[in-house]
Amino acid sequence: MSKIVFDIETKNIFSDVGVREPSALDISVVGIYDYDSGEYSAFLEQDFYKLWPILSRAKILIGFNSDHFDIPLLNKYYPGDLTKVKSLDILKEIKNNFGRRMKLDQVAEGTLGIKKSGFGLQATEWWKRGEFEKVIKYCLDDVRITKEIYEYALKNRELKFAEGGKIIPIKLDVGSWEETGQNGNTGALPF
Repeated sequence: MSKIVFDIETKNIFSDVGVREPSALDISVVGIYDYDSGEYSAFLEQDFYKLWPILSRAKILIGFNSDHFDIPLLNKYYPGDLTKVKSLDILKEIKNNFGRRMKLDQVAEGTLGIKKSGFGLQATEWWKRGEFEKVIKYCLDDVRITKEIYEYALKNRELKFAEGGKIIPIKLDVGSWEETGQNGNTGALPF
């Protein structure tokens, strides 16, 4: 099964564009982990043509807050329709099972015992200063964390998050996470 874990960083923030709509932003970097190749890759806008064939064969797109943020934003660039590809938004699963949202950093700390290497607003500032390699590293770090919490959840049927000095478990129903249905990717492109 072709699975892609992904994350997006942006060149700007909501206050720059005057609206809280993800698709109004501009992408700086897309980071992915491709289960087929076993490789992490980063794509700048001029390299998106290399990303499209990878996404076109994906059966599942895995992210954190990806249904609300990453997919609508990436779909602005993608020549197909990523909303037709099965997505697994880990944050949405957490909210559905635990009743509220939380940060990836909280889940990384609680589940994996690690902290993120930065935060989104910081990555935007790095981009504006021309520190592109820092943004790429940060984005791929988030992809690694997302992949690790995804695999942890599949194995343990739970995640954990850190809050107020406590580690709190979140039980998850992961039974349908890897089901793709009969059609697979319906957002395929003609290449």
